[in-house]
Amino acid sequence: MGYHIVSFLAGFIQDLLFGDPYWPYHPVRLMGALISRLEHGLFRTVEPRNPAAERRRGLLLVLLVLSVVGAVTAAALIIAYAIHPWLGVVVESVMTYQALAARCLKDESMKVYDRLAAGNLPGARRAVSMIVGRDTERLSEAGVAKAAVETVAENTSDGVIAPMLFLAAGGPVLGFLYKAVNTMDSMVGYRSERYLYFGRAAARLDDLVNFLPARISALLLIAAAGTAGKQFSGREALRIFLRDRRKHASPNAGQTEAACAGALGVRLAGDASYFGKVVKKPFLGDEKRPVEPEDIRRVNRLMYRSAVYGELLCLAALLLAAYREWIFSCILTLWR
Repeated sequence: MGYHIVSFLAGFIQDLLFGDPYWPYHPVRLMGALISRLEHGLFRTVEPRNPAAERRRGLLLVLLVLSVVGAVTAAALIIAYAIHPWLGVVVESVMTYQALAARCLKDESMKVYDRLAAGNLPGARRAVSMIVGRDTERLSEAGVAKAAVETVAENTSDGVIAPMLFLAAGGPVLGFLYKAVNTMDSMVGYRSERYLYFGRAAARLDDLVNFLPARISALLLIAAAGTAGKQFSGREALRIFLRDRRKHASPNAGQTEAACAGALGVRLAGDASYFGKVVKKPFLGDEKRPVEPEDIRRVNRLMYRSAVYGELLCLAALLLAAYREWIFSCILTLWR
């Protein structure tokens, strides 16, 4: 347990310092390549469509991907720790680091901010298109800023807090399994005509594994808003969270977006265009003021603060689990 705690903290610090490395052998890229290859082999479209067969093949994709990712990750850790415990710590900390995305999320969203601050709207549209799934060619400055804010808000859970919780609970094996589920959902979980049936297992599993982390992430964002200064409102973050968190089509994305909308005093979500088709969405939050580029910096501040709070809570839980007998004996001694 002690090695796991050290690796968990070291991986988090590495993420804050360095962010995701841009190299072809990043674990998430390798997962994406595996999913793409398996999808190419398993997906078949024939007329008339056979929903049951497509759902079975989609389920098989999920099982194969999770089996490969879990086995490879476990094998790498077992071999590293068998060679030497501190080699195991190094390998586990690097895996932990590469499962987290706080610094990467900040860096990519700040590219949008930098271009908006320079008055380069076309460049800002291109930058935000790299981190959102919607059409960005016709977005206004406020629309670009809102898209970036929403992405940071949503990925505070998907890219930071959720993997952190799974890493704390089960190390890189559980953390990478979570990343595999999340990556499958982003690749085949869309409710498009192509993946309506094939991607259902991946999408449902992603909803399930993110259910609790999304709500924990929202609460951490509310706590962050209450302690981050006068630019934010923890009270409003809680109020909007309780009022609007169920309005989003996703059972999880609305949790963190509603909390951030309240914390910033802006209105998020609403209609958006995907692949040339406008999708109607309800608004989250009250429009006390328009969204502005500076909100990208503000939401990153909330994301970082919530990440630190989440790390501290996880470390406290791990220390309690590891040293509970000693801690309880100390408490009893003091009580007597």
